[in-house]
Amino acid sequence: MNIQDIKELLLTIDKTSIQKVDIEQKDIKISISKGISTDCTYQTNEINEQKSEIKPSIQEVNEKLEINTDDTYIVKAPIVGVVYMTPSPDADPFVSVGDTVKKGEPLCIIEAMKIMNEIQSEEDGQIVEILVENEDIVEYGQPLMRIRR
Repeated sequence: MNIQDIKELLLTIDKTSIQKVDIEQKDIKISISKGISTDCTYQTNEINEQKSEIKPSIQEVNEKLEINTDDTYIVKAPIVGVVYMTPSPDADPFVSVGDTVKKGEPLCIIEAMKIMNEIQSEEDGQIVEILVENEDIVEYGQPLMRIRR
């Protein structure tokens, strides 16, 4: 195997989805593996920028909650996941602002690891504010809605 053969091999492997090749001949051993390209770094920077864009909105929600009075109860996400405000895509929402709810009544669903977790009201009262939208990704402890007792 000469230099030209190795160059052709490199170019051929680069055009495929093959990640690693090991070739061993009598007196030569070649190991080729594809590393992380600069595109990945670019994508990582995009993700970090998106995270920084999300943080202010969470802070805004927390600022709104500071005006909480003793007569409201804040429903918080018990797990990380995707929140669904309806039982199915074409159905009406579980609750809307102004609705009266009883303890144990479903408020929304949070999907985590392909498991649908029904979030139930822990208080009787009236929905004052819904702080998330359908299909939002929620964090553990993130406020979902406020209920006036």
